[in-house]
Amino acid sequence: MAFVTVKPTPIDTALASEIAENTNSGLEHTAQVVTWAADEHVLLGLAAAGWLYAHLRHPQQRPVANHVLAVSIATAVLPHLLKSVFNQIRPDRLTLRGHRHGVPISGRARDAFPSGHAVHMGALASAAGLLPKTPRRLVRTVAVALSLTRIAVLAHWASDVVAGFALGAAVERLLRPWTLSGSRGGSENRRGPP
Repeated sequence: MAFVTVKPTPIDTALASEIAENTNSGLEHTAQVVTWAADEHVLLGLAAAGWLYAHLRHPQQRPVANHVLAVSIATAVLPHLLKSVFNQIRPDRLTLRGHRHGVPISGRARDAFPSGHAVHMGALASAAGLLPKTPRRLVRTVAVALSLTRIAVLAHWASDVVAGFALGAAVERLLRPWTLSGSRGGSENRRGPP
């Protein structure tokens, strides 16, 4: 039962209308396939596999594996909790034009805020701050691109994605002191500005 109704901004509606008018089924299908890379089930599976691998083969990487798994679990649970509080209709439910152009139907109709995929990607982009410069940039670019697919398929308003991305980054940063304390990637040894 949602308690707070969130309305899209004028920018959200203008952007969604533009997408609905100018998309095509090929673009929508591609974005729908690509967006699965940011799905909580995929990311939880990868985090669990990475955690197991680190614990069996690379003990020195255990703190980072613990951190990634903890962040993955937190960012998988948090959007569901927030969606039970916030009520916002998805843009794909408000367009007939877009469906004629290939826009798919996504998730539950009133679960737009925040974008869970963007929460995961914001956490990933933030955690990339633990990596050297080149892989950090690559991970962040991929995280932003995957988040944008949620706007392209009209599963979320742009503001849902921005809010979700920021929330994911905040969750990752808040968990660092507990999950990485005393490790090489801990707060006392951060690389500087991300």
